[in-house]
This record gives sequence, C-alpha cells and structure tokens, in this order.
Amino acid sequence: MPLNIVRNDITNLHVDAIVNAANTDLAMGGGVCGAIFKAAGAAQMQAACDKLAPIKTGEAVITPGFALPAKFVIHAAGPVYRHWNAEQNEVYLRAAYTNSLKRAVENKCESVAFPLISSGIYGYPKDEALRVATSAIRDFLSKHDIDVSLVVFDKSAFIVSEKLLGEVASYLDEHFVEEHPISRRELLDVEREALDEKSIINLNRSMPPSAQKAMPIFEESVAGAPRINLDDIVGNLDEPFSTTLLRLIDKSGKKDSEIYNRANINRRLFSKIRNNAHYAPSKPTVIAFAIALELTLDQTEYLLERAGLALSHSRKFDVIVEYFIASGKCDVYEINEVLFKYDQQLLGA
Repeated sequence: MPLNIVRNDITNLHVDAIVNAANTDLAMGGGVCGAIFKAAGAAQMQAACDKLAPIKTGEAVITPGFALPAKFVIHAAGPVYRHWNAEQNEVYLRAAYTNSLKRAVENKCESVAFPLISSGIYGYPKDEALRVATSAIRDFLSKHDIDVSLVVFDKSAFIVSEKLLGEVASYLDEHFVEEHPISRRELLDVEREALDEKSIINLNRSMPPSAQKAMPIFEESVAGAPRINLDDIVGNLDEPFSTTLLRLIDKSGKKDSEIYNRANINRRLFSKIRNNAHYAPSKPTVIAFAIALELTLDQTEYLLERAGLALSHSRKFDVIVEYFIASGKCDVYEINEVLFKYDQQLLGA
C-alpha cells in the first residue's frame, strides 16, 4: 500500500505497470512519452495505442509493456495547464491518476510507477502537480492494497514548499552535529585493568546501599569482581516493539488499517509485525508508526527504545524527522518529500 518516491528512469523499473503521460491521441510524443515508446518498441506500442485512441483528458487505458521490464503501460491523458481554470485542471489531473490506478487494479497489478503527470510541456506547476498527485494516490490507497511509486528523473523537478524547506534547514543548522572519528591509541592491558577497577569502585560509591542491594544482575564472583547474571537480564527484558506498538494502537482508538495506512506501511508488513513478537523493525518503520500515532518526541524515543534504536543529532535523517515530530506535523507523505530532497531514506515505504 505504500507510496514511494524514487529518482530513476521510469523505463528501467521492474514493476507491474508504468504510467505514460500521454496525449489524447495516444501518439508517440517527446519527453517521458517518447522514452516509453522507444523502450517498449515504438512500432508495437503505437499499433496497440491506435486501437484505443482517442481518449479524453483524465482518462486512462492500458497496453502491454512489450520490451519494457514492466508488464503493462497505462496511458493517462493529463490536462494542459490553464491558470484561469485551476479547479478544472485539478479535476482532470486527479482523474488521470485515479483512472490509471483503476486500470492497474483491474489488471491485478501489485505495483505501479507514475511520472509527475502534466508537469512537463503541459505546464502544470510542479508543486501543484505534486500536491494533486499525492492527494489522489493517497485517497485511492486508503481503499486498495497496491504499491505506488512516484518517479522523478531529476531531483530539481521535484519542488517542495520553500517555506517548509527553510524551516527544516534552520532546524538542521541548529541541531545537526556531524560525526568526526576520534583517533586514540589502544590501551595497554595494565591501563585497561586499572580503568575497569576504577569504574567498578566509582559505580559502587555513586549508588546508595539500598540501590546496591536491589540490583539483581550483579553478583560477586570468587575473585571479588562483578559478574553479570544473564538469566536475570533475560528475565527482565523490556516490552518488545511489537507489543508496545499494538498497545499504542489500541490506546489510540483507531483501526489497525488506519494506522498502517497513515504510516505508509503495507498490510503484509504490518501482519508480520503483529504476528511476530520479536520482529526487529528498521528506524524508518518505527518513526512512520510514531508519526501515524501522532506521538510526542518523548513517546517516539520510547517506541524507538523498544526496538533497540534511538535518535541522534549526528544523523541528518534523525534531525529532519525530529523537526516534524517536535512541530506536531504528522503527515508521512510531506515528511517523505523533504527527506527525498535531502537524499535520505523515506518513511514507511
């Protein structure tokens, strides 16, 4: 069910279907359209399109992919942008995405890749084209289980709100600390032993007697050195991530499907998490659920701890998502647009 953003040549993608930003005559054009025809085999593709042409703006039809890695090509006719008719432009553009997705589902496709329709020679402002695309795709994905990719060939063609990027950049300037390796010589055995002994003494001194007696995981060995009782540690593990997540979902009062859809997680992955108490999620997966549950920063860090993870100000990805969580901005798709601009891993998908 996730919506992913990738920078690639759409003709190289191994998905069930790719979408061609077509004209209403379904004739071979330039740009992405021309590249798709050439990669598929121009003569074969044109012959298949001629049988289906013409179509209306907002409509979509499907043909084989021929020589392409994709099994199908869905040809969607987006609108030519007219600034005096913005509402009608959006209706047509949404229809192009929705009808394309309908063709994909009708043909049992599990994955489909889109270009940013109408944002090239048809003149649709790229930021508006992106907004309409993500809105239409999200609405469709709320009721259908299919993986969708939004493909851009050049990151400069992917425009995110200047105001939002400015706020994120300011937060990064204030909080991001680059890691620098520290070079130290290796300690001699005698130095290491001395430090270990000093650490043990300081630990005992810093703890009140009552706390020292209450710690079950340290026992005195015959030689007098502390040793860790693994049985006690294993018996006192924290609640695992899967259990914590399911408890938080129940507490939210929302359905499972609502949360994993908002987290940009597909049903198959959520099922693995639900059925495996020891599932070890990636950091983007944990954060995606935290965003979907609208957790605070402290609550997010708690959920990360349950998966053995943590946020760090030495990682750009972590600082960016921290900005959104701290600001109470809980839209995974908006966060992914910013992460994409910074060449970071996306949430959920």
